[in-house]
Amino acid sequence: MQKATDIDNTKKFNELFSRLSSNSADEQKRAIEEINEMIIEMNEKDSNLIFTKELFDKMDKMIEEKEICLENAFVLLKSIGCWNVLKNVFNYGFYESSLNQRFKKMIIEEELKKEEKEEKLLVDLFECFIFLNFCFPPNSLSICVPCLLKSSSNKEENKDAQTEVEVALIALSGAGYCYVERELYLNEIKEIIEYHKEHHNLTRIAYQSAWMFLIKRIIFENSLEEIIVNELHFGREAAKELEELSKCVDGRRKEGWKGGKETKEELLLMKWIETLWVYFFHCKLWNEDFADLINSLVRVFRIAKDNHREIRKECIYVLEEAARNRSVTVGDLLVSGGAVDAFLEEIHKSTMDDKITIKSLEFFFNISNRLKKEDDERKEAKRKAAKRKVLEKMEEEGYEDTIFCFKGMLYFLCMNYEHRMACNVSYYFVNV
Repeated sequence: MQKATDIDNTKKFNELFSRLSSNSADEQKRAIEEINEMIIEMNEKDSNLIFTKELFDKMDKMIEEKEICLENAFVLLKSIGCWNVLKNVFNYGFYESSLNQRFKKMIIEEELKKEEKEEKLLVDLFECFIFLNFCFPPNSLSICVPCLLKSSSNKEENKDAQTEVEVALIALSGAGYCYVERELYLNEIKEIIEYHKEHHNLTRIAYQSAWMFLIKRIIFENSLEEIIVNELHFGREAAKELEELSKCVDGRRKEGWKGGKETKEELLLMKWIETLWVYFFHCKLWNEDFADLINSLVRVFRIAKDNHREIRKECIYVLEEAARNRSVTVGDLLVSGGAVDAFLEEIHKSTMDDKITIKSLEFFFNISNRLKKEDDERKEAKRKAAKRKVLEKMEEEGYEDTIFCFKGMLYFLCMNYEHRMACNVSYYFVNV
């Protein structure tokens, strides 16, 4: 049953949307600005109720009958799409709509032109298609990716150019996993990242999006790891971004903020944490920046743990993935105030939910696997030293009590979340 607030939001949006078909182009722009402000305030539930197949079908009809100009339709659709990517929200309204079919047809027609193509139109079509489908247009990679990267390479120092670059990079980052030949993107995306490191010309979301697009390509081409890790120094750059963005969360903590609407900086912090998960999941090349990067993530976790549950939870997921990644050393996780300390703090909480419990147990399970005996004498010496440090930290935190607390709920967790976990929870701790 819909709540009154849900009905009010839907009604307000529909009223604003209905104004588009009866106004001039300039009046439409003003109405779209109001709609954009409303979109920024939306939550996922609002999105699913409002951005339906019927809405996009109606927009398609308005374009057909020239009740809204294509330029204004693009502005509105990009606003919806950017919001989707920023908040990781996907609904099927556009995918199933006649407007989606219209855009597919327009892309094909433009690509088939023998004379010079309308590049601006293609960029607009590509961006809207990617934002609302979360994928590249089929059979268009060889045109789509270079086209968007060219738009992303605009170095003009004005707000319109910065917005153009930002939207193109967000679209590229939100297109999911798809094989793209490195000749189509590598030099361009490297130049975009390197130019920003020197001139700071990108917005924060644009910079994160450039990295996300590049890191997703590792799944198809392992050789990119050397470029990302040692040439472009992702770890160092990501740590700096985490430190800066965490200040907005820290400020709220100092003010005693408890819950409520996220700021743009907090949403962007979540996007960087998501990028780190993708990075640790795919990248297997060690770098000395890992320890600082992990510690920056732990600092975000500690800042957020009392007043931002989602950020705290995402940090836990990334740290568990880092422990699973064998290119991250146990030493990287053991640095004073680091990941091991964070998990030991977390598992003492009475308010842990089941998924966080699983991630905590998996973290120690992964460390246990990493501390198995080595044949090489030098590696064995390092292993024993690391094992000693882990045990000392656990003893300081009273891990025996934690084991006892987990035993009562382990059967439920195994049955409902992680079937492959051992039945004896002490395995995750004692056998370290």
